[in-house]
Amino acid sequence: MSRRPIHFHPPAAEARCASAPIDGLRTFHRSLPGYAPTPLTELPTVAQELGVRAVFVKDESNRFGLPSFKALGASWGCYRAVARRLGLSATVGLDELSARAQEAKLTLFAATEGNHGRAVAFMAKLLAIRARIYVPRGMDNSTRQRIASEGAEVIMSPGNYDRAVREAAEASAIDGGILIQDTAFVGYEDVPAWIVEGYSTMLEEAEEQLESQGLQCSVMFTPVGVGSLAHAVARFCKSRETPMSVVAVEPDTAPCLYASMKAREPVTVSTSSTIMDGMNCGTVSSTAWPDLQKFADACVTVSCYESHMALQELAQWSVTAGPCGGASLAALRRMVQENKQILSEDSVVVLLSTEGPRPYATPRRVSVEDAVGLTQVLTGIDSSNSSLSVADGAGENEAANYIAAWFAHRDIQHHRVETVPGRPSIVGVLPGSGGGSSLMFNGHIDTVTLSSYEGDALLGAVEERKGRQVVLGRGTMDMKGGLAAALAAVASTKASGNIPRGDVIIAAVSDEEDKSQGTQDVIAAGWRADAAVVPEPTMGEIITAHKGFFWVEVDILGVAAHGSDPTQGQDAILSAGWFLRALDDYQHRLPVDDTLGQASLHCGLIQGGQEPSSYPAKCMVTVEFRTVPSQTEETVLGDLNKMLQDIASQKPGFNYASPRITMSRPTHKLPVDHPLVQTAAACAARVSGNSPAISNAKFWCDASLLSAVGIPSIVYGPKGEGLHSKEEWVEVESLQEMAGVFEQMIQEMCQ
Repeated sequence: MSRRPIHFHPPAAEARCASAPIDGLRTFHRSLPGYAPTPLTELPTVAQELGVRAVFVKDESNRFGLPSFKALGASWGCYRAVARRLGLSATVGLDELSARAQEAKLTLFAATEGNHGRAVAFMAKLLAIRARIYVPRGMDNSTRQRIASEGAEVIMSPGNYDRAVREAAEASAIDGGILIQDTAFVGYEDVPAWIVEGYSTMLEEAEEQLESQGLQCSVMFTPVGVGSLAHAVARFCKSRETPMSVVAVEPDTAPCLYASMKAREPVTVSTSSTIMDGMNCGTVSSTAWPDLQKFADACVTVSCYESHMALQELAQWSVTAGPCGGASLAALRRMVQENKQILSEDSVVVLLSTEGPRPYATPRRVSVEDAVGLTQVLTGIDSSNSSLSVADGAGENEAANYIAAWFAHRDIQHHRVETVPGRPSIVGVLPGSGGGSSLMFNGHIDTVTLSSYEGDALLGAVEERKGRQVVLGRGTMDMKGGLAAALAAVASTKASGNIPRGDVIIAAVSDEEDKSQGTQDVIAAGWRADAAVVPEPTMGEIITAHKGFFWVEVDILGVAAHGSDPTQGQDAILSAGWFLRALDDYQHRLPVDDTLGQASLHCGLIQGGQEPSSYPAKCMVTVEFRTVPSQTEETVLGDLNKMLQDIASQKPGFNYASPRITMSRPTHKLPVDHPLVQTAAACAARVSGNSPAISNAKFWCDASLLSAVGIPSIVYGPKGEGLHSKEEWVEVESLQEMAGVFEQMIQEMCQ
């Protein structure tokens, strides 16, 4: 398995901190409406299965009527911050605090992934003052509505959580309001520290609940996020007479503490989509980091799917939790399976379940590593091209999010490239040890429409067709199967530990079926490699060349008039006939290439006229040229202009507008004796026992864009049938073979 390993920090076992009771905290929380200790639920069969003494879940699904522990920290942080702003003591009553805050017309500001902002809004409502809550662009509407239901003004930030924090801080400074944020930064430490203090109530409750059963916690699992709760947990655990071990839990896709612990200094990580919204943070709070660095015994990352499965298990014990709440149990299970270094048969484990249930999209497994399984998962995601289909396509977002999560699960660095909103590409990089050549696999994640597919286009099932095992569904052949084989090869390379000297790059790109936006974006962003493979479905052949194409629009002009008046009207459609006849003659004189053969053209579209009773003023003809290397935009336009001029000189009244190219794509041509071609052929022969054919393709693909910027490229992918048709499949054996060939190519090309 190639996933990110658990990070252990042995010095934390000996680390200690002083106990510092917080004056007035428990009294304050008990004064809030609806206060009651939350349940501590035992999971006896889980403890027996995992080989520990006991497992308990601290269930924070209902705290002051809110579905999260966040209300503990946010309420104390708001109380202390407002009291200080008004010059009041830290023991002031809520009624007086509310009256004075209203007189001062205070506004509370916060940024949130959900529960923190709702808790701040709850406290503002309790004090009868305003709250403005900033949320990241990707937050779902139901979460925004729940924050707004507490009376807050919800403001959408165009960026991620970290940007929302900056915007909330800037807005509070301009307004003269109070920022209530659990993320500390330079010059802003007091409020986050008070929020951390507020969480102590939950921990003291758990300690008291265990003591009533004659038990003491030995290991506590805590979600991280920005680190405020984990900070409180770490200080609490290491201040007890018998210290406890602290296990910090993060999403695969937002491992800011994990990365900082490994780097031994605070680092910011890029985050991507996760169902664990409250933990989707890229930077550890500056006040939390020093203590977490000392006191966290282990850092564990979990996938969305693992958290989802943990929630199903918790539900069996009547613990109703949201995705952040399931993370701790998922981490415990992972630790038992992989490394029980800080667990023993005497361990009493407390899992902090930090939020109540909420709707979320059921996640897909990112632990899949074989080419067939990955093809099935990718096929199950609707990524039909949103600009190509007659019916609106779903677009590439979900597929891109899955691939980003797949990379994150394995701690493979990855980058989202998205110049056009909603058309993302993901570039993953397995860094080499240094000094070797780099190899790129470029595969598109979009498909053509699902509407032309007969049956379930997203099935992804393995069935038999023509005596062979195949994976069925739209995009299996074109080209999720080839991309899956490349991903499988990278996973196998990482798991083997035999990392080559050169980088391995996987560009999972958008929009190949239409305008190749994804590959153009990746190239424009500066991504390059010493060689590239485009795993389009080539039936196991190595493709070294294909034609390019131009789309050219030509307007033939007439004069509009009533159909009854031929003296005034001139028929543009009839005039276009002269142009079409000239084109027919011209196509026989198109240049011939020694590899690709003769260039070709056809009229793909003709549009003219408004209604039958009028002379048409314009007829537009769209011509597609399939080009060879000797043709350029200048030569093609030059030929067309001369053709039109010749017609005009022979046919009085023939008028036209200058031809224009609306889309242009280069040809692709790589010598068959190039080292990339020969290495691919040799690797294929070793894996399959047969030498693949080396040939040219009729279709165009993104390989030409790569070769145009100096990246030698081949097109080489699996076997299947049904390209763009009513049923599509890719052969299982071919997928497995292709993954093996790609792994061999990585080892040979990247040395």
